[in-house]
Amino acid sequence: MTDVRLPLSVAADHPAYAGHFPGQPILPGVVLLDEALHALAAQQGLEPAVGQIKSAKFPSPVQPGQALCLTYAATAPGVFRFAVMADERLAASGVMTFAATGLGADSA
Repeated sequence: MTDVRLPLSVAADHPAYAGHFPGQPILPGVVLLDEALHALAAQQGLEPAVGQIKSAKFPSPVQPGQALCLTYAATAPGVFRFAVMADERLAASGVMTFAATGLGADSA
């Protein structure tokens, strides 16, 4: 399967930046993963509530206003490897899974 690319949008004034960390804000990993999981689920017709992050790495931080892009590919039914780029840097990568009850009609 060819990699799918989707833009992710996290507003520069997202409330998570305010407390993480004052003076040098970065996007918390949990917010980045939530955005990625929801974007992938929507694109694939999957239910985000049955999605799980099986593994994740955060090699570089995301600062307010950076352009984010999610790239993913299916490795098995309901299993996707993903990467999130912040501008030209890898910000996060890992594996997401979706329970069989969350698979869309096209994925079965």
